[in-house]
Amino acid sequence: MLRRATGWYASRTDDYTPPFIRGMGRCKPKERERSRILDDAELKKVWQTAKSAGEFGALLRFLLLTAARRNEAAHMRWDELDGAEWNLPASRNKVKTDLSRPLSRAAQAILEERPRVDGCPFVFTNDGKRPIGGFSYLKKEFDKTCGVTNWQLHDLRRSARSLLSRAGVASDHAERCLGHTIGGVRGVYDRHRYIEEMRLAYEALAALIERITNPPADVVTPMRRKGQRHG
Repeated sequence: MLRRATGWYASRTDDYTPPFIRGMGRCKPKERERSRILDDAELKKVWQTAKSAGEFGALLRFLLLTAARRNEAAHMRWDELDGAEWNLPASRNKVKTDLSRPLSRAAQAILEERPRVDGCPFVFTNDGKRPIGGFSYLKKEFDKTCGVTNWQLHDLRRSARSLLSRAGVASDHAERCLGHTIGGVRGVYDRHRYIEEMRLAYEALAALIERITNPPADVVTPMRRKGQRHG
């Protein structure tokens, strides 16, 4: 912002030289963007460890199943749930519009395991009063157990988006699962809510995660010796 202001003033004043040199920025915004996703082996370690990591582990699995942002899920309230739908108000999301996520059966199962604490409106809580917090400490301890390093909670969202594509989900439907808005003329005229399409997408995501984290055992058919008969 300061760079823009001084540049604007320099363009209108001949005897002023801005204090910034072109290209002096440490890096471009694009270079700061993360591209980390968890590979299958890492995903399996994180998922299996999360199963026995209490409230924090439940949150991690829920983030991966819903592709939600950390605070969207961490601050989830019981009154935002309507059956199998999670209705996220505009005040609590980045795009500032009401969002509805049809939860997969796997995501619903995680919520069903959360105890309801009298007087606490939050689904994920580690003290029965406030939404779950202390992520730096919790993740540090979690990483020691699972053995996966150099990852952030937001990488789960990117991993989930990549898994949606891998599961064959159409890009439009996957983007809506992330809560992204579709711009341009389509965004203005297409008022379909895509709830059923998103539900199928989330189920496909959950099924793929299950195959990765709990692969079926190889079925070996015993070979019969030549001439051997059943019976």
